[in-house]
Amino acid sequence: VQLQASGGGLVQPGGSLRLSCAASGSIFGLNVMGWYRQAPGKQRELVAVIHSGFGTNYANSVKGRFTISTDSAKNTVSLQMNSLKPEGTAVYYCKFGSAWGEDYWGKGTLVTVSS
Repeated sequence: VQLQASGGGLVQPGGSLRLSCAASGSIFGLNVMGWYRQAPGKQRELVAVIHSGFGTNYANSVKGRFTISTDSAKNTVSLQMNSLKPEGTAVYYCKFGSAWGEDYWGKGTLVTVSS
């Protein structure tokens, strides 16, 4: 199974982008879908995640501005990013996880927030 992320690009501060990630096939026991990001020179960090039955979790830095959503029937996860800030510049990765401990990562999509 491969994950394909899309939707990255260049946006001005205060602007919006929507990222999407789709799996090429079904993942047995899929129970978590999320987004991470890695800024230049920094470690990869959690942005937002949805756990089946446990709801959503967001990084404090994006609460109120980003919204994660899923379409389980299509094995897709999206991230609506509003009021983007320059510090949001990073490569954004989607991750799917199964109840059996298997993790699947997308290759990443670059988001650049700059005027």
